[in-house]
Amino acid sequence: MKFQSINPYNGDKIAEYTALSKEELDQKLSDSAVAFKNWCQQPLSQRTNLLKKAGEILRKNKDEYAKTITLEMGKPISESISEIEKCAWVCDYYAEHAEEFLANEVIKTDASKSFVRHDPIGSVFAVMPWNFPFWQVFRFAAPTLTSGNTGLLKHASNVFGCAQIIEDVFTQAGYPKGVFQSLVVDHDVTERIISHKTVKAITLTGSEKAGSTVAQIAGKHLKKSLLELGGSNAFIILEDADLDLAIKTAVKARMLNSGQSCIAAKRFIIHESVYDKFVSEFINEVRQLEVGDPALETTEIGPLARKDLADELQKQVRTSILQGAELLLGGEQNNCFHEPTVLGGVTRDMAVFKEETFGPVAAMIKFKSIEVAFDLSEESQFGLGVSLFTKDTSKAEKYADKVSDGALFINELVKSDPRLPFGGTKKSGYGRELAKDGMMEFINRKVVYVK
Repeated sequence: MKFQSINPYNGDKIAEYTALSKEELDQKLSDSAVAFKNWCQQPLSQRTNLLKKAGEILRKNKDEYAKTITLEMGKPISESISEIEKCAWVCDYYAEHAEEFLANEVIKTDASKSFVRHDPIGSVFAVMPWNFPFWQVFRFAAPTLTSGNTGLLKHASNVFGCAQIIEDVFTQAGYPKGVFQSLVVDHDVTERIISHKTVKAITLTGSEKAGSTVAQIAGKHLKKSLLELGGSNAFIILEDADLDLAIKTAVKARMLNSGQSCIAAKRFIIHESVYDKFVSEFINEVRQLEVGDPALETTEIGPLARKDLADELQKQVRTSILQGAELLLGGEQNNCFHEPTVLGGVTRDMAVFKEETFGPVAAMIKFKSIEVAFDLSEESQFGLGVSLFTKDTSKAEKYADKVSDGALFINELVKSDPRLPFGGTKKSGYGRELAKDGMMEFINRKVVYVK
């Protein structure tokens, strides 16, 4: 089987990749198991030193690596560079904090001594998406490899070039053979990989459908899984919000990565007293965004990663307009490009409210009371995060129990940060990445009891 990498901006073929044969895949799985036996015995200081080197390599080559991201999936080059820099940051973070996170946890009991060790579990299989092709991988790999596990990556087929670079980063940094490997395979061999005795756990970032499939396979084989899936984040603007801050943040929260982010703000829930002003100024800001060639530093909105993604987004927009939404800006599609689009008068029965919109489309929803605002926010099958804008931050903190999502960001967009646990509820998945939580996901918390 062949996989082609196509530039979504101009349709040019970038590269072609050949799928691993059954024998080649089996060898890589075997290499991962063999590597684990030695890697888990290496001093933690050795593993953190290599992680630091990986971060240095990322920074040194960030322009080159960013170019590959932009060519393969269309991210504006300035954002691709920022993505590489964030990957270097997560390497630095775990290199600095791994010793603290993995330290024995002493627990006082009737024993003369009792504590919890944090031991690695083996090879972890990662199924990763195309929208943040470096970041999603490094936020998994940095804690997982540093804790002594080995990693196997099945990346999205349109970003296999990024996958190969990531493997090369770890090789250049001095990681032993087999500790981190990229697998050029199709999704139809997923069960064979998960069922293999080498693989001890699975982590997936992707669609709800992909997550459900992998979770079922993992459950069938009694293997732990971590899922980070879709989102339809609410962005709530109360009547006392700093509108200038809210509008500036809202545009970034919706349009970053051309809207292709699970944690992007997608449903803007606005108090009726400020609705007209917010929507008008939001539209003015979006009009000024530079749309075009993602390889240019001035470009802020590029193409979507594939035409089928743009087609699906266009379908959601057209359906919502037929359902009564008002087209306030944009609305057109040209191959992989979808215009930044704003829909007003959105109600809870419309497609852009009920479904995840993975592209530059903003749904504007009006509310009268705070109770209605949170009711609208909660009326979603997803639960990644909520943004809330108000000048009364003390009061806002008290609203935290009204949010069932994995995060509440007050006067800020929802974002991932190496220092904070990241993950969702409902159909946004389960488990947590980043911070100490992310390192503990693929650890055997082993009790040692001495009498």
